[in-house]
Amino acid sequence: MPRLHAFELVPDEAGRAAVLRDWQALRDAGLPSQLDHKGMTNTPHVTLLAGERLPPDQEAVDLVGPLLPVRVRVAGVLLLGGSRVTVARALDVDDALLAAVLGLRAGAGDLQHRGWLPHLTLGRRIRRAEVPAALEAVGTADVELVLTALRRWDPDEAP
Repeated sequence: MPRLHAFELVPDEAGRAAVLRDWQALRDAGLPSQLDHKGMTNTPHVTLLAGERLPPDQEAVDLVGPLLPVRVRVAGVLLLGGSRVTVARALDVDDALLAAVLGLRAGAGDLQHRGWLPHLTLGRRIRRAEVPAALEAVGTADVELVLTALRRWDPDEAP
């Protein structure tokens, strides 16, 4: 299976803490949480695109960099998947960020997913029967986050 590269946006410390609270709330409820992911690079982030080949780093910096820092509103909870779901926070982003990400995606090769659904993943592989407990654990309050940094995940250079 090919290893996927990604461009991601990372929140400031307050945003990171807010997402980590959700991760901890799922764990405290006995549910799968991104806290269970032990990878060194596991930190709250918003994936802009993931694929085997990405546009040059400078293109990402040129398109997305001038918009940072950018405020986004966490606007609800998403359930993605089938019999087991990913629970994520939906993000309401402004048009400038959306346009930049779509421009960056247009210059990419084969991507992992069509289109862009801005979100922060909270937990994966949660059984459908556990969804009510997951929703109760994380709640539905809207908050604002500030995305401050663009990073590239390169699995070929990862430790």
